[in-house]
Amino acid sequence: MQMYRYVFSNKEKKMTKNKKNEEETITEPREEEELLPEQDVEAATEDTAENDGQFSVEELVAQNQKLRDDYLRAFAEVENTKKRCQQEIDKNNKYAIAAFAKSLLSVADNLQRALDAAGQRESGEACEGLIKGVELTQNELTKVFDKFDIHKMDIEGKVFDPNFHQVIQEVEDKTKPAGTIIAEVQTGYMIHDRILREAMVVVTKA
Repeated sequence: MQMYRYVFSNKEKKMTKNKKNEEETITEPREEEELLPEQDVEAATEDTAENDGQFSVEELVAQNQKLRDDYLRAFAEVENTKKRCQQEIDKNNKYAIAAFAKSLLSVADNLQRALDAAGQRESGEACEGLIKGVELTQNELTKVFDKFDIHKMDIEGKVFDPNFHQVIQEVEDKTKPAGTIIAEVQTGYMIHDRILREAMVVVTKA
């Protein structure tokens, strides 16, 4: 009876040992599974990245250059726009009083007419006082004009120019070329480099 138990125990031990060997065999990693090199993993990752829309170095450099060119072009356009706006602002400030100045020209004309009329009369104390007062007024007006760069056109000896002059009469004069200005009926004025009023002139005809 004891012998049976001993044999049984050995058999049981043998079965247990075989079972452990089977478990170790099952859990032991296969050779193919152990060989999973890091290089293969990196290569697989790179392939996946390329498939996900990644670019080469050359493509990235080209895109960077394009973005830089677009930025420089946009920056230049902004700077040009700023310059144009500043020029418009300066121009508006420069000629803002043009309408007001033009309305004062008739005042200057009347003062000159008063001086011309007084000079044609016989001299006298009253007339001299009038002339003096008109001259002072005219001088003050001239100072205001000079302050804002309003000045008379210089047309003496000039040839007619439709951009600056308005012909009201033509006369024959064989001593001068056709179109020469020989008289000024109304003075022309400039404000800076822009015409404020055309000069009314008399010219020679062909």
